[in-house]
Amino acid sequence: MSSLNKGVSKVAVNLRWDPSPMGAVPHDLDIVAATYPAASPGGDPAYVVHFDSRSPDGTITLTRDSRTGQGFGSDEIMTLELDRLAAVYGRVVVGVAIQQRDGRRVFGEVAKTLVTVVEGHTELWRSDFSPVAGATAAVVAEFVRNERGVWEYRETIRGFETDPQPFVSLMGLTDER
Repeated sequence: MSSLNKGVSKVAVNLRWDPSPMGAVPHDLDIVAATYPAASPGGDPAYVVHFDSRSPDGTITLTRDSRTGQGFGSDEIMTLELDRLAAVYGRVVVGVAIQQRDGRRVFGEVAKTLVTVVEGHTELWRSDFSPVAGATAAVVAEFVRNERGVWEYRETIRGFETDPQPFVSLMGLTDER
Protein backbone atom coordinates (compact mmCIF):
# COMPACT_ATOMS: atom_id res chain seq x y z
CA MET A 1 0.00 0.00 0.00
CA SER A 2 2.99 2.31 -0.12
CA SER A 3 1.72 3.68 -3.46
CA LEU A 4 -1.08 5.39 -1.54
CA ASN A 5 1.38 7.17 0.76
CA LYS A 6 1.38 10.83 -0.18
CA GLY A 7 4.03 11.66 2.40
CA VAL A 8 4.14 14.96 4.23
CA SER A 9 3.62 18.20 2.36
CA LYS A 10 3.23 21.17 4.71
CA VAL A 11 4.21 20.96 8.35
CA ALA A 12 4.68 23.27 11.29
CA VAL A 13 7.20 22.88 14.08
CA ASN A 14 5.84 24.58 17.20
CA LEU A 15 7.94 25.43 20.24
CA ARG A 16 6.83 26.69 23.62
CA TRP A 17 8.40 27.28 27.02
CA ASP A 18 7.59 29.23 30.15
CA PRO A 19 9.34 32.52 30.84
CA SER A 20 12.22 32.64 33.32
CA PRO A 21 11.32 33.40 36.95
CA MET A 22 10.91 37.08 37.83
CA GLY A 23 14.29 38.81 37.95
CA ALA A 24 16.14 35.98 36.18
CA VAL A 25 17.75 36.29 32.75
CA PRO A 26 15.22 35.29 30.03
CA HIS A 27 15.50 31.90 28.36
CA ASP A 28 15.79 32.29 24.58
CA LEU A 29 15.17 29.16 22.51
CA ASP A 30 15.33 29.21 18.72
CA ILE A 31 14.03 26.91 15.99
CA VAL A 32 16.58 26.35 13.21
CA ALA A 33 16.15 24.46 9.91
CA ALA A 34 18.90 23.34 7.55
CA THR A 35 18.17 22.28 3.97
CA TYR A 36 20.51 19.82 2.23
CA PRO A 37 21.01 19.07 -1.47
CA ALA A 38 19.67 15.71 -2.67
CA ALA A 39 23.12 14.96 -4.07
CA SER A 40 24.75 15.44 -0.65
CA PRO A 41 22.15 14.96 2.11
CA GLY A 42 24.82 14.44 4.77
CA GLY A 43 27.12 17.25 3.66
CA ASP A 44 26.96 20.96 4.29
CA PRO A 45 23.53 22.60 4.21
CA ALA A 46 22.56 24.59 1.12
CA TYR A 47 21.00 27.15 3.44
CA VAL A 48 19.86 27.62 7.04
CA VAL A 49 16.67 29.28 8.27
CA HIS A 50 16.58 30.83 11.75
CA PHE A 51 15.36 33.99 13.48
CA ASP A 52 15.20 36.99 11.13
CA SER A 53 15.46 34.81 8.00
CA ARG A 54 13.51 32.56 5.65
CA SER A 55 14.43 30.22 2.83
CA PRO A 56 15.37 31.90 -0.48
CA ASP A 57 12.22 30.54 -2.15
CA GLY A 58 9.90 31.23 0.82
CA THR A 59 9.10 27.55 1.48
CA ILE A 60 10.52 27.60 5.04
CA THR A 61 9.59 30.49 7.29
CA LEU A 62 9.79 31.32 10.95
CA THR A 63 6.38 32.87 11.50
CA ARG A 64 6.73 33.52 15.21
CA ASP A 65 9.90 34.27 17.19
CA SER A 66 10.17 34.84 20.95
CA ARG A 67 13.15 35.83 23.06
CA THR A 68 11.48 35.22 26.42
CA GLY A 69 8.77 32.53 26.19
CA GLN A 70 6.09 35.07 27.09
CA GLY A 71 2.71 34.86 25.44
CA PHE A 72 -0.05 32.38 24.76
CA GLY A 73 0.30 29.20 22.74
CA SER A 74 3.46 28.53 20.80
CA ASP A 75 6.36 30.94 21.32
CA GLU A 76 8.02 30.03 18.03
CA ILE A 77 6.52 28.49 14.90
CA MET A 78 8.35 27.38 11.78
CA THR A 79 6.36 26.42 8.69
CA LEU A 80 7.88 24.10 6.10
CA GLU A 81 6.16 23.78 2.71
CA LEU A 82 8.00 20.65 1.62
CA ASP A 83 5.75 20.06 -1.38
CA ARG A 84 7.00 23.37 -2.86
CA LEU A 85 10.69 22.73 -2.16
CA ALA A 86 12.76 22.38 -5.35
CA ALA A 87 13.74 18.87 -6.43
CA VAL A 88 17.45 19.68 -5.89
CA TYR A 89 16.84 19.45 -2.13
CA GLY A 90 16.52 16.05 -0.50
CA ARG A 91 16.68 16.58 3.24
CA VAL A 92 15.57 19.14 5.83
CA VAL A 93 16.68 18.90 9.46
CA VAL A 94 14.99 20.99 12.17
CA GLY A 95 16.55 21.71 15.53
CA VAL A 96 16.14 23.85 18.63
CA ALA A 97 19.04 25.72 20.22
CA ILE A 98 19.19 27.61 23.51
CA GLN A 99 21.00 30.94 23.28
CA GLN A 100 23.98 30.79 25.64
CA ARG A 101 24.96 34.46 25.86
CA ASP A 102 24.14 34.78 29.61
CA GLY A 103 25.64 31.50 30.84
CA ARG A 104 25.17 27.83 30.02
CA ARG A 105 21.57 26.59 30.05
CA VAL A 106 20.21 23.15 29.23
CA PHE A 107 16.70 22.04 28.33
CA GLY A 108 16.14 20.61 31.81
CA GLU A 109 16.52 24.12 33.27
CA VAL A 110 13.82 25.67 31.08
CA ALA A 111 10.30 25.27 32.47
CA LYS A 112 7.53 23.57 30.51
CA THR A 113 9.29 23.12 27.19
CA LEU A 114 7.29 21.48 24.43
CA VAL A 115 7.98 20.93 20.75
CA THR A 116 5.40 19.53 18.35
CA VAL A 117 5.47 18.63 14.68
CA VAL A 118 2.05 18.96 13.03
CA GLU A 119 0.64 18.54 9.55
CA GLY A 120 -2.72 20.26 9.27
CA HIS A 121 -4.64 19.18 12.34
CA THR A 122 -2.61 16.00 12.81
CA GLU A 123 0.11 15.94 15.43
CA LEU A 124 2.96 13.80 14.13
CA TRP A 125 5.19 14.03 17.20
CA ARG A 126 5.74 15.83 20.50
CA SER A 127 8.46 16.03 23.12
CA ASP A 128 9.12 17.91 26.33
CA PHE A 129 12.91 17.58 25.74
CA SER A 130 13.24 15.22 28.72
CA PRO A 131 15.23 12.69 26.60
CA VAL A 132 17.83 15.46 26.05
CA ALA A 133 17.44 17.38 29.33
CA GLY A 134 21.21 17.90 29.69
CA ALA A 135 21.66 19.24 26.16
CA THR A 136 21.91 22.84 24.97
CA ALA A 137 20.59 22.06 21.47
CA ALA A 138 18.64 19.23 19.85
CA VAL A 139 17.55 17.95 16.46
CA VAL A 140 13.78 17.50 16.69
CA ALA A 141 12.67 16.56 13.15
CA GLU A 142 14.05 15.24 9.91
CA PHE A 143 12.34 15.21 6.53
CA VAL A 144 13.79 13.17 3.66
CA ARG A 145 12.67 13.00 0.04
CA ASN A 146 12.47 9.34 -1.02
CA GLU A 147 13.31 7.89 -4.45
CA ARG A 148 9.75 8.62 -5.68
CA GLY A 149 10.11 12.29 -4.71
CA VAL A 150 7.77 11.97 -1.73
CA TRP A 151 8.75 13.65 1.55
CA GLU A 152 8.90 11.36 4.58
CA TYR A 153 9.00 12.44 8.19
CA ARG A 154 11.54 10.75 10.47
CA GLU A 155 10.84 11.06 14.17
CA THR A 156 14.01 11.91 16.07
CA ILE A 157 15.45 13.72 19.05
CA ARG A 158 19.23 14.02 19.35
CA GLY A 159 20.87 16.26 21.92
CA PHE A 160 24.06 18.27 21.52
CA GLU A 161 26.36 20.11 23.94
CA THR A 162 27.17 23.16 21.86
CA ASP A 163 26.41 26.79 21.22
CA PRO A 164 23.88 27.73 18.50
CA GLN A 165 26.42 28.59 15.78
CA PRO A 166 28.38 25.30 15.90
CA PHE A 167 25.06 23.43 16.25
CA VAL A 168 24.14 24.46 12.70
CA SER A 169 27.24 22.60 11.45
CA LEU A 170 26.53 19.51 13.56
CA MET A 171 22.78 19.08 13.31
CA GLY A 172 22.77 17.50 9.86
CA LEU A 173 25.52 14.96 10.43
CA THR A 174 24.43 11.43 9.68
CA ASP A 175 25.87 8.06 10.57
CA GLU A 176 26.62 7.51 6.86
CA ARG A 177 28.90 10.54 6.63
